[in-house]
Amino acid sequence: MRQALAAIVLVALTTPVFAQMTPAGLWRSFDEKTNEAKSEVRIADNGGVFFGRIEKVLRKNAEPNAKCGECKDELKDQPIVGLQIIKGAKKAEDKDVWEDGKILDPENGKFYTLRLTPIEGGKKLEVRGSIGPFGRTQTWQRVE
Repeated sequence: MRQALAAIVLVALTTPVFAQMTPAGLWRSFDEKTNEAKSEVRIADNGGVFFGRIEKVLRKNAEPNAKCGECKDELKDQPIVGLQIIKGAKKAEDKDVWEDGKILDPENGKFYTLRLTPIEGGKKLEVRGSIGPFGRTQTWQRVE
């Protein structure tokens, strides 16, 4: 009985660690220049394909009903809160990296090739957006 209980406790304690080595969850992004919190983005797994939406804008003096004026097509003038900025990322074979998706920068309305890499045991997420060899990487913090 004790061994079974110990096994259950061990599984319960280690399962959250494995569950966090994924981009799924709520993440806080930061301004690269000021290091101030910028937004919270919810990334969800839909059958192995990951998508992310802005849940909350955290910038000081941010317009609560701001729209994506720089976006194109169906995203033009859509509210920033609720805007899907991550689409189509899939786990790379044999690596804890999700790629082949796109990420939208609502500030300029452009999509970039996406790579998501959980780091520090899943507490942080490296988010890389690029066009060809050029790009930038942000580090987001897990909120939940």
